Amino acid sequence: MLNAEQIAHCNRLLLEGLSEFLNERPDFIDADAIRELTADGALSAEDAFSLMLAAYLGLSVGENAFHREIYAAYFPEMLRPLDAAVYRDDPYYRAVKLPDAREGKWEFRTLRYKPYEAFACDDLLWRPDGRLIPQIGYFEEVFEYPCVLESGREWMLITPNEINTMAPHVKAAYGRVLTYGLGLGYYAYMVARKVEVESVTVVERDADAVALFERHIRPQFGASGEKIRVVRSDAFEFAEREMGKGGYNYVFTDLWHDPSDGVALYHRMKAMEKYSPGSEFGYWIEDTIRCYE
Repeated sequence: MLNAEQIAHCNRLLLEGLSEFLNERPDFIDADAIRELTADGALSAEDAFSLMLAAYLGLSVGENAFHREIYAAYFPEMLRPLDAAVYRDDPYYRAVKLPDAREGKWEFRTLRYKPYEAFACDDLLWRPDGRLIPQIGYFEEVFEYPCVLESGREWMLITPNEINTMAPHVKAAYGRVLTYGLGLGYYAYMVARKVEVESVTVVERDADAVALFERHIRPQFGASGEKIRVVRSDAFEFAEREMGKGGYNYVFTDLWHDPSDGVALYHRMKAMEKYSPGSEFGYWIEDTIRCYE
């Protein structure tokens, strides 16, 4: 069993190694490599992927007992082969088809994961013993997902990670819902579909993002779109001046691109909770952000 010092070391090793892997070499493991390792039937595709990733991270599972212990403590809960059909059946994916379009600095694009290309697919798992277990997913086939680029940079997208990390906040929403950040309208659409949700107010400051939504996305929402009101405003100004007046039951914040830019924004919005003491609050990828503090 790993002790506290070893767990702290392993957390750093895996978080740093996986960050480099996902940002620089997410397609290092590919279908050809998996076929080669599974050709004799001794390994499943899942085991082959797991062992290749361990080797990439510098773990000699076959030779080093401590590395085997790390592998056993983290990898079974860390890697998630995903079913593409489940995500293609997501209500938003079924309802919304994004065109090739551009509004100011924003551009729609369809991107894709290659077979066995790795990506973060959910919030970090925090275990009672202190282990921080990243959630790494992959598909065994090509998977396409919608994305909006801001001046050529991926900004708004709907991947399994967004679907999985927003699911608890979709489930928790009821009554009058307020959300900071429009994106591609995924959260607004998913909560507006719920019968127990009365209204959805979306605060978004970027005029081009709102224009994209109103012109190309909202018309595909059907009756659910009638519950949604978009307010053009800075999130923090709205929180201070207007949030307490709205009688909101659930407030969800999604203002950051990833944990690296989320810590300061997260704490700033947490401080705004005092303006609406009767509301429940949720924050996108909160557990992951907290480990970057």
